[in-house]
Amino acid sequence: MAKKTPEINSSSTADIAFLLLCYFLMTTTMGQDSGLQRRLPPMPDKNQQVEDQKVNRRNIIVVKINSADRLLAGNEPMDVSQLKDKIKEFLNNPANDPNLPEKSPKEIEGFGVFEVSKGVISLQNDRGTSYQAYIAVQNELVKAINELRDDFCLSHYGKVYSKLDEEKQKIAREAIPQNISEAEPKDINKR
Repeated sequence: MAKKTPEINSSSTADIAFLLLCYFLMTTTMGQDSGLQRRLPPMPDKNQQVEDQKVNRRNIIVVKINSADRLLAGNEPMDVSQLKDKIKEFLNNPANDPNLPEKSPKEIEGFGVFEVSKGVISLQNDRGTSYQAYIAVQNELVKAINELRDDFCLSHYGKVYSKLDEEKQKIAREAIPQNISEAEPKDINKR
């Protein structure tokens, strides 16, 4: 007669698999999405009439990114690393150049009258633009505005923007506004 081989008890295998699954779910980290932090303007009142605002051409700098991730700022091809300085010069207009944006005096509550730039950055990209190039350009635009705000705060308050209280930060945002207009992406290759 043949001898029977003993079997392994597998009743706890499902319990062990469940515990391992729980362990790996609790200890692993999930990838986080990166994005742009933007505060959208409030919804307009339903009764508000739409006004056709005309913007002087000298007050707009067009920043374009094509499908090959090449950058054009104000009709000049450039590298992303040069964009911040170009935008700072455009918005600041230190010599009151007639080709750069106008400045108009604005009464800022808690500060007084300040010459505020009317400059607008118009960002346009192609549908084929890579996400990395788009984010890099966005970062440079925001970095330029942040540096201008830091310069304003250092000259008037002796501290950088991030070290000020909310009231003074609000004054800096009014003195150096972030006017970035994004056009809908275009598909140049299909034309």
